Amino acid sequence: MANPNIAALTTINGNTQVQAVTTSAAAIATNPSSSGMILKINSLIISNIHATNAQDVTVDLFRSATAYKIINTVSVAADTSFTAIDKTLSIYLLEGDTLRLTASNNSTLQAICSFEEIS
Repeated sequence: MANPNIAALTTINGNTQVQAVTTSAAAIATNPSSSGMILKINSLIISNIHATNAQDVTVDLFRSATAYKIINTVSVAADTSFTAIDKTLSIYLLEGDTLRLTASNNSTLQAICSFEEIS
């Protein structure tokens, strides 16, 4: 797992991924092994599109077959959004790291993740 020197970077590409969050942990941002990049996660917003029921969300950083919880079973009220990561709390994904989301129920939570691919 390399950790590129961001002081000597040559490229920064912006990226935004979207995802319907399900009961199975699924990646919203992945930094492939040997990519030569580091991903800077700038924001992760989770919205509950259900009109009446709150839903729980878990966010983890998956590294070397271990899930490290960033947010663990946080309730998102009906018809609201929750900012799990923002610029004041940004994190870096090293090569081989994945940012994953899991919901308490299917079809009620949606997520938007904004990040920079730095190489």
